This record gives sequence, structure tokens and C-alpha cells, in this order.
Amino acid sequence: MGTMKLKFRLYNSEEDFWHIRNFLREVYLLNDRREISWQVYRWDYWRWHGIENIGQGPLEKTVFLWETSDGKIAAVLNPENDGVAYMQAHPDFISYELEEEMLSLAEEHLAKTLPNGKRKLWVVAHDANTIRQGLLKQHGFELQESTSNHHSRLVNDEIPEVKIGDEYTIRSLGDIDEHPARSWVSWKAFHPDEPDKKYQGWTWYQNVQRCPLYRRDLDLVAALPNGEIAAFCTIWFDDVTRTASFEPVGVHPDHQRKGLGRAIMYEGLRRIQELGATLATVGSEEQRTLEFYSSIGFSMVEFSREWKKEFE
Repeated sequence: MGTMKLKFRLYNSEEDFWHIRNFLREVYLLNDRREISWQVYRWDYWRWHGIENIGQGPLEKTVFLWETSDGKIAAVLNPENDGVAYMQAHPDFISYELEEEMLSLAEEHLAKTLPNGKRKLWVVAHDANTIRQGLLKQHGFELQESTSNHHSRLVNDEIPEVKIGDEYTIRSLGDIDEHPARSWVSWKAFHPDEPDKKYQGWTWYQNVQRCPLYRRDLDLVAALPNGEIAAFCTIWFDDVTRTASFEPVGVHPDHQRKGLGRAIMYEGLRRIQELGATLATVGSEEQRTLEFYSSIGFSMVEFSREWKKEFE
């Protein structure tokens, strides 16, 4: 089907937030749980972290919808980070015309303005979408070296135990008084070479916990008796798709190579298995993390690649 049968409009209400969540679930299942489009947790996370904490958005100016005559969502265009566009399409409606319209709107509305006055846009294309890749070339986009690797594993076997030091306890995150420790270890895990003075505090985590899929029992930490958190793993379980996504996973640099990352992920796998999950997913961009996830049963199944264009 082409765009002639679809009606285009801007995001305009909180109801749209929930309708898009249902759309993403439907598309994910129709794509056999392949990450050709976003999972719901990523939409939630962008809404409550990207917009509320980082200032991306607002939704009413950055999210575009295409609908059928009876109001069914066929496609969604949205950003994530400044100048990065994601084009999410229902497989029944993918066409050259729809992709062309989405890409043109992304160029017009979602590009990042540079200090020199030029504009830059990154568009993400899954390897399976050959129509989009061809259009990106036609529009002058260049394929980048960076890729997002999507890994998955079935949750249908016995999860092994991992021996870690007696000083560590793997458990659910505590109440708000543990947010500072949780935020600090996240900063150190992902910014090991940054000066501590760049750390911006912990209150952002309250918005993360507002995500509809957030569950405290799936927000895991490896803690020391003094309250220090050495490792963390947040899992987003969608009972509609029976898929659980590990995002993020990290270990403080001072506590690495002690088996904590493996132990906390295995504990997460046990918990989601009890909840009825049948598939676990995790993403990575580095060879080191790719090898780690492979060692605990995740296979690399999908590629999403960035295409970049700089224009006047």
C-alpha cells in the first residue's frame, strides 16, 4: 500500500503516546520479534529520559504519524538525540512512497543545525530495509562505520550460577535513597575517563522510574555492605511480546573482571523466566561487549546502521 491511502499528521495528545506503544508492539510481533523497529521500552525511555531529563522533543513538534482512514497507525517518524531520525513502519504499509515522505520530513524537521549554519542528519536503517537504504543513497546520505548490533537469546533453559565474592549481594534496587549510588555507578561505568566534576547528579533517575514498563524487581544491582553499588542491570519486560530487554548493563571500573556482569545478567534471566518471558534481547556497539553477551548465550541477529548527510 502507498501513502495515497494514508493520512499524515503531527503527534497531538497523550493518547497518541499510548497508541504508538501499541503500534510498536504490533510491528515488533509482525516482524517476528526482530528489531526492525523500536521495542516499546525504547519509546518509553525516550519519552521519560530523553525528553524529561535531556530536553529532547517536545513530542508535538518532533513526532509524525501516518494513519489509515480508520485511524490505524501505519508509520511513525521520531527522533532520538539531536539530529538522529528513526522511521518506524508497519510491514503492511512499507513502500517507496511512504519511505520517501518520511525521509523528506526528517530532513526538513529533524536535522541538527551546526555552528557553521549547515545541517546534519543521521538516519538509522535496518539491514532488512533495502528500500530505505536505496533512498538514503539517492538523497546523498553516506553509510557510517558505526552499527547497532541487536542480540537475542531464548529464555527456555536452566540458567547457570556464577560465583562472585561474598562481599557482593545481587538484589533489586532500593528506594529513592539509593538513587544517588545507582546514578553514580552508571556515570562511572559509561564515563570511566571523564573527570568527576562533569557528573550531573542523580535526580534524572526518578523520571526513568516513571516509564510504564519499569519494574523495581527487574532493576538489579550488585551492592556492597557499605551501600556502594558495583554493578547494575535494568530489564524491561513486555508481557505482551513476552520479550525482556537488558538496557543498560554496566560495572564500575573498580569492580570489573570479577564476574559481576555475568552474575547480574544471569539473575535477570532467572527472574524474567519466572515471569513468562520467552526471549531476551540486548544491544551493543563494541566488540568487547559483543563477545561478553555471546559468552552468556546471546547471538548477534540484527544490524542497524547509521547514514549521515550534511547539507545547507
